[in-house]
Amino acid sequence: MPVNRATSRVLLFDREQRFLLFLTKAPDTSGVARWLTPGGGVDAGESHHAAAVRELEEETGRALADLGQPVWSHDFVVEWDAADHDTGHAEFYTAITDAFEPSDALWTDDERVEVLEHRWWTLDELAATADRFEPTELGRVIAAQLEQMN
Repeated sequence: MPVNRATSRVLLFDREQRFLLFLTKAPDTSGVARWLTPGGGVDAGESHHAAAVRELEEETGRALADLGQPVWSHDFVVEWDAADHDTGHAEFYTAITDAFEPSDALWTDDERVEVLEHRWWTLDELAATADRFEPTELGRVIAAQLEQMN
């Protein structure tokens, strides 16, 4: 029986219009890694907004309670062979903060293994990289958010 996973993600920008991404191992036997925004699964009974706030704090150590309304959402099919779900629905929120070094103090044991590094990116750097990132529409979504911020 197919499993659908609800997720919430945060486009976290600093004051220099850079955004935070994490390089994580994909749930795939190939060992491939990809860059993702902070975020994760929505727990039972939790709203997308509450999940975004919780995941942002867990993954970065930064507590930002007001993320506003979702700025983008998408449904996706999971292509990884070791994932615990087949499809998903993600809602993306935007936050602006001062640049900081993310803390791993609230990471799960799995995150301590799966998260390989983090980095503040510019849109030009994302456009120029050969690295994999998800979702594939991320550059377009970030460009739209940067345009609204200016």
